[in-house]
Amino acid sequence: MARPDKAAAVAELTEDFRSSNAAVLTEYRGLTVAQMKELRRSLGTSTYYAVVKNTLTRIAARDAGVTAFDGMLIGPSAIAFVKGDPVEAAKGLRDFAKVHPMLVIKGGVLDGKPLSPDEIKKLADLESREVLLAKLAGGMKASLSKAAATFQAPITQMARLAAALQEKKAAGAPAAESETVETPEVPAEG
Repeated sequence: MARPDKAAAVAELTEDFRSSNAAVLTEYRGLTVAQMKELRRSLGTSTYYAVVKNTLTRIAARDAGVTAFDGMLIGPSAIAFVKGDPVEAAKGLRDFAKVHPMLVIKGGVLDGKPLSPDEIKKLADLESREVLLAKLAGGMKASLSKAAATFQAPITQMARLAAALQEKKAAGAPAAESETVETPEVPAEG
């Protein structure tokens, strides 16, 4: 029979896996307590970084349906549970690991799909979600502006032609046959 404290720890880890967008498994061997605090601060408020027991984490991952960490739970392990933007968390881990090579990124899971350490580094190279959404919105606005200009062009050209005909008529010059403008038929709405 499992001890109540271990059962509670497994239940908490299982809930962390289920409620997170992503999770990144790291090895922290050799990091000081101060460096661990610095790492937690660098990950921000939407990422929870926890030192875990491998056996309990293995059980919790299995209970949550996460298979990405099979075979990786050896040595001193800690997991970054990401509830916000996974790109920001990946950048924080990557940048911290550059300064403190003792932190080793072993792998991760994003929306249920396993990630290798290289894929986590590629994820860290992406721009943040907000920047990508802003670029998408800018691109869409530019496309809509071009479409509006395209639709406005024939109206503007007809107005210029009509103004030129008005000027000729006002000056007393008869309009040539080729300058006669036929008003296009507008289909009736129905």
